[in-house]
Amino acid sequence: MFGRKFKRDTNERKALFKGLASSLVLKERITTTEEKAKAIKGHVEKLVTKAKRTDLRHAQSLLEPYLTLEAVEKVLHDIAPRFTNRPGGYTRIMRVGRRFNDNAQMVFIEWVERNSKLKTQKSKLDTKDEGGKEKGTPRRSHKASSAGQAKGKKSTKKAKKGESK
Repeated sequence: MFGRKFKRDTNERKALFKGLASSLVLKERITTTEEKAKAIKGHVEKLVTKAKRTDLRHAQSLLEPYLTLEAVEKVLHDIAPRFTNRPGGYTRIMRVGRRFNDNAQMVFIEWVERNSKLKTQKSKLDTKDEGGKEKGTPRRSHKASSAGQAKGKKSTKKAKKGESK
């Protein structure tokens, strides 16, 4: 028998793949285990190729058993046109780390060419703080802010007279 079973029967496995593929299409980037990402990668890339090759009438009937209705619309109108010049390799898998609970390898699976609308929406969200006020600079992660200091070196600022540490 070919493919990965994930200790599930046929219907459970189909539902898992449909859910993962639809989430990838709608969110454009998902976090999952490495095994599941590898299992859906070829599945999703074949769906995009089918959407590119067929006209809209037939493509919807081809894709419906594998994706939700919203995801089918997005594949046909947004994702497939994005990859017209690319013959394959529409997704990438990037390792994130291991899950704390069971030490499973976690990965991001995402489209190689991201949507420019999605990037601008996220950057607008990052420039607002919790109160809804605009900030001057976008948010940075904790690691990015501490990257400016060299490891193992203390701060070079000196305390003024009368001030203590």
